[in-house]
Amino acid sequence: MELDMVLFIEFYQKPDFSCLFNLGNSPPAMVPNKGKFMIQDLENMRKFVGVPIVQPSDFMGTIIAKGSLNAQRLLTAVNLSNPSLTEELTRQLYLRVWSRDEDITESDSLREAAAAAGVSTAVIDDALNKLKDAAVKKQLKATTDEALEYGAFGAPTIVVHKNGTPQLFFGSDRMELIAWYIGEKYEGPLKELSKVTSSKL
Repeated sequence: MELDMVLFIEFYQKPDFSCLFNLGNSPPAMVPNKGKFMIQDLENMRKFVGVPIVQPSDFMGTIIAKGSLNAQRLLTAVNLSNPSLTEELTRQLYLRVWSRDEDITESDSLREAAAAAGVSTAVIDDALNKLKDAAVKKQLKATTDEALEYGAFGAPTIVVHKNGTPQLFFGSDRMELIAWYIGEKYEGPLKELSKVTSSKL
């Protein structure tokens, strides 16, 4: 994550399976006015941070009906064996859904995302074969339960540990607040450091 390039922090990424649904919450887009607002808000965010955010053409079918369980299991399997690959794999899965309106549920789709992330064929095969393994399911559940214990209610949830005390932040627009909280200067979106920008796609 680019954040660790400019702030003196150690960043750890953990896949979890929708705290939103575990709590019985409704997705923001299910609230009519919020859904309308999000379309313009995503466009503004795309321009501001320089990341190609495009809402899926079939939001309900892609995000609600199909979901991301297989993708989260893939991330979990890869994270267990090769954690250094988790960040880029997450990025490629994100791009498929939120930039190119592509699938992340079928095996071929997951394989394509992993290959684009630079994951070797051997690691991809191993991870795909473990999607239904008890160990992977158990780890994903444990990570989700951990997030819920911190008070997570959706994504992205960020937990900052300062002086041994965890503090929860929600939303990609909380980076300035996080910088303040840990006593660092916020430098802005820093598009020049982004590994995914609109100009690259």
